[in-house]
Amino acid sequence: MALEQGCQTQSQNGPLFDPSEEMSSQVRLRLLPRATCLYDEPIQLKVAGLRWKQVVTMRATSTDERGVVFRSSATYRADGGGEVDLNRDPSLSGSYVGVEPMGLLQSLKADTLHKYFYKNKALSPHIVKFSVHDEEKDGILAEETNERFLMGEGVSRVSVKEGNIRGALFTPPGTVGSFPLCQIGGEACQIRVGESRMYRQRNEMGIVAAFCHSDTGEGPFPAVLDLNTFMSEKRACLLANKGFVVLAIAALNDRSGNIKEIHLDHFKEALCVFITFLCVISQVGSKGVGIISRSKGADIALSLAAFVPGVKAVVWINGSSANVGIPLYYKKRQILSPLMLDFSKVIPTESGANLIKHALENPLAEGKTGTLIPIERASARFLFAAAEDDLNWDSKAYMEEMVKRLKRHGKENFESVLYPKAGHLLEPPYGPFCPSALHGMLNFSVVWGGEPKAHAAAEFHLWKKIQEFLTTHLSCGDVQANL
Repeated sequence: MALEQGCQTQSQNGPLFDPSEEMSSQVRLRLLPRATCLYDEPIQLKVAGLRWKQVVTMRATSTDERGVVFRSSATYRADGGGEVDLNRDPSLSGSYVGVEPMGLLQSLKADTLHKYFYKNKALSPHIVKFSVHDEEKDGILAEETNERFLMGEGVSRVSVKEGNIRGALFTPPGTVGSFPLCQIGGEACQIRVGESRMYRQRNEMGIVAAFCHSDTGEGPFPAVLDLNTFMSEKRACLLANKGFVVLAIAALNDRSGNIKEIHLDHFKEALCVFITFLCVISQVGSKGVGIISRSKGADIALSLAAFVPGVKAVVWINGSSANVGIPLYYKKRQILSPLMLDFSKVIPTESGANLIKHALENPLAEGKTGTLIPIERASARFLFAAAEDDLNWDSKAYMEEMVKRLKRHGKENFESVLYPKAGHLLEPPYGPFCPSALHGMLNFSVVWGGEPKAHAAAEFHLWKKIQEFLTTHLSCGDVQANL
């Protein structure tokens, strides 16, 4: 006998349906305010339709750009109404304990040790699958997929290939979607593209400086160079969502360890190319752009501020006060010696990763001061952000040394913030915490440091601090250049 869909019937031997299936059909998992959001936005997970005080396991699964699967789980007990709310209820056990609204995301971990979650390409979302499981039967009661986009609506991405520069330009809504990148001479000219105007004017280097302004009434926009140690688009496009024009480039394009020298001229060239995308004003002035950087990229950012005019604001995250690892050249001569790693001071840990915090040479030691970056000569504003539990190197000590040095020179052009119990890899919020991974400049895994909950809180605070700092010191009337 054919049965209507949803009809319940019974045979002489018992029910034809499984009661657990009926229960699971009643359970609902909701992602609020919606199942799609930006990467740096929180979501609220709520489960309804459970039994009174039922114990369930919440699970999350995500695959990174290299095909590595990351997982997390946490056990919750429903309230008297059969509901679980991760904003309210504590995890009883699992990848974390206590009230952690975004804990399932931040505790995602690979099955093998020392894996970093690679999500560096802007055009595809970070996809996370959430599910609710019955503790007794381990069956799936409900599931939902969260798509976490790096690029918001109206943000444009343009690949940049100009001279020695390889990167990606991100523009917020209201700017031109793509620009021709070129090095030209001749008189200043104006090009009109769609609803935006581009003005070009040659600067001291003979490279065209151009300024863009939207006719839509939005903007003009502050401009930031995102200087990553290795190429990543994540932070740049997230800043573009907030109203910044951002050019993302890499400090190092070779992971083989064969780089013998770094030329600051290449990064000055990047700044000149980037000027093409600055805000238009009534006349060309002599102000500059901002730079955001972390780790090795941070010491190059400091060097740009010290040696190249036009840098107005620098965000330094867990970097060094010295030039690390590779000699730095500018205008065909070496300007900074490299601060090197003493491999005899590398300490293996039980996990198989290595502790390298105390292996880097002391830049204040005799014979090493030629590695120190002379930031006291810079006119830029600095935001120094250091994690107290940074195990890559002693970023706290480097920050304190720079603050002391600037004060000694009568400088007040800086802010500093220290994050207790946070580790080296401070990134935009709500990504998986990474305690250890393969070091990009070395051939072995290292521990990065940090306690997960404190590290997540530091990322949340710093992300807002960065935006406030850059907005304050890159007011649109000042975003021009004289490089």
